[in-house]
Amino acid sequence: MVVKKLSLDNGLRIILVPQPQSLAATILVLVEAGSKYETKETNGLSHFLEHMCFKGTKKRPRSIDIASELAGIGAVSNAFTSLEYTGYYAKSAANHLPIIIDVVSDIYLNPVFDEKEIIKERGVIIEEMNMVQDTPMRYVGDLWLKLLYGDQPAGWEIIGRKEVIEKLSQKDFLQYRSEHYLASSTVVVVAGKFDEERVLKAVERAFASIEDTKKTAKVKTIESQKDPRVLIKHKETDQTHLILGVRAFDIFDERKYALEVLEDIWGGGMSSRLFQKVREEMGAAYYIGANSDLFSDHGYLAAQAGVPKSKMNEVIQAILEEMQKLKNKSVEEKELVRSKEHLVGTMLLSLETSHALAGFYGDEEIIEKKLVSPGEIAEKIRRVTAEEIMAVANDIFVNEKINMTTIGPIKEEKESFEKILALR
Repeated sequence: MVVKKLSLDNGLRIILVPQPQSLAATILVLVEAGSKYETKETNGLSHFLEHMCFKGTKKRPRSIDIASELAGIGAVSNAFTSLEYTGYYAKSAANHLPIIIDVVSDIYLNPVFDEKEIIKERGVIIEEMNMVQDTPMRYVGDLWLKLLYGDQPAGWEIIGRKEVIEKLSQKDFLQYRSEHYLASSTVVVVAGKFDEERVLKAVERAFASIEDTKKTAKVKTIESQKDPRVLIKHKETDQTHLILGVRAFDIFDERKYALEVLEDIWGGGMSSRLFQKVREEMGAAYYIGANSDLFSDHGYLAAQAGVPKSKMNEVIQAILEEMQKLKNKSVEEKELVRSKEHLVGTMLLSLETSHALAGFYGDEEIIEKKLVSPGEIAEKIRRVTAEEIMAVANDIFVNEKINMTTIGPIKEEKESFEKILALR
């Protein structure tokens, strides 16, 4: 598989990921426009705009026109908004690729933002907010970012705030699009089975009208912390959901591969230390695991679990103890090799579809502006040493980087938890 990256004269980037054995094809359009590009007065606009792109275009004026055309060819489509970018995609049988290119480019380039539809979609967004807040396992992640980054774009909820959503108008959508939905900030990825020459012409034709002016930049994220921090959200639930972790570094840091291996050893799956300790030995959680998320100018590593209130302190202590072990004792070769192969195998298995391949290469390009193949990543993971893992652990597993958020039937003062959040 030879992946090709091309740039048009207007700055639009195109990535072609051939998968000749596939029966399907995917088009994914990513744009450097997420919640970190918003102001306090427009928080939630990136996500709201993503919704509105499906509510009608100049060529397909009603949402049903878009939905029925895609359904008529058995296509799957959706969109998503993150802190740093927004994505629009469709996946279909390979022979229908020209149709989904036309539909997705139309959604992306020609939304009409009808005022009546904006009013209706406000209600949808607010119900989505309510759904998220009624799902503690999910909402605790929003609280985690709020605790880490506070009152700056990286700490705001992607979905926004109700008082902002209720005020956004057509003018706001048009203004935001003109500042961010530009050729130089857009990446178009096509993956799956296709004829390269035909698909390239189709994409060039579909995106010929995209504009390119000066892009509005996002505000740099400020990291500031001196002591462990805790954020507690009281909710009458049977289970307490918690995230306990640390600040890390950005995605451009070469230590990210050592961090991946550390994450996997600490909480990556059923053989990980946290799973074996908290679930298998203590019987204190149904789910527990760890994940890292690295962005353009910040990052973190954290464990997440759902535990009974009666075992909160025990679980917190267990998580901290496993942090301390990674700082103090070198990972043995057998565990190190197993973790590396777990990471590599999981990555390769996750890239079997055109949709997954499009997301893999699109994510790399939209943030890092370069493409690294799965094979290259596998090699970098396999080269990680026990010494590198211990060095990362000693850098990030420190008291002044520890944070914890919880949602559940806990009414204790946060100070009581701050006292036990200490590595020794």
